[in-house]
Amino acid sequence: MDKYNNIKNYKPERFKAVTGVSPTTFEVMLDVIKQEYIKVRKKGGRNRKLTCENMLLMTLEYYKEYRTYECIGASYDLHKTNVGDIIEWVEKALIESGVFSLPSKRELVAADAEIKVIVVDDTTETPIQRPKCPKKQKDYYSDKKSGTP
Repeated sequence: MDKYNNIKNYKPERFKAVTGVSPTTFEVMLDVIKQEYIKVRKKGGRNRKLTCENMLLMTLEYYKEYRTYECIGASYDLHKTNVGDIIEWVEKALIESGVFSLPSKRELVAADAEIKVIVVDDTTETPIQRPKCPKKQKDYYSDKKSGTP
């Protein structure tokens, strides 16, 4: 599936709305990815199923929409582990190029950035498998008797 061909002719405003970056930034990122891909291909191996454009687009989709690897994999006809490997490779290539960087935790804290955190806690009971051996069961059960007669 070639998603990039569907969006490459969008107007700059719409392109940024879809990808999260402007078309010029996308092109700079794409140049970095293509250079790194050429380096990797010199060592040999199989060709990737996705083009460099689609690998970058997939990574940007992950950052913008924060969908699971499983959902992104369904969109690109890939397994979730391949999606994770590609996203990790693209991140690494962009950061190691020196052209792009992610702020460190120190920079975020030093900038007095207000970070809002939402915690969702699943408090449903989950059964715990306990040993069948009576000697080992003592660690898992209390000695209290239930109040039922």
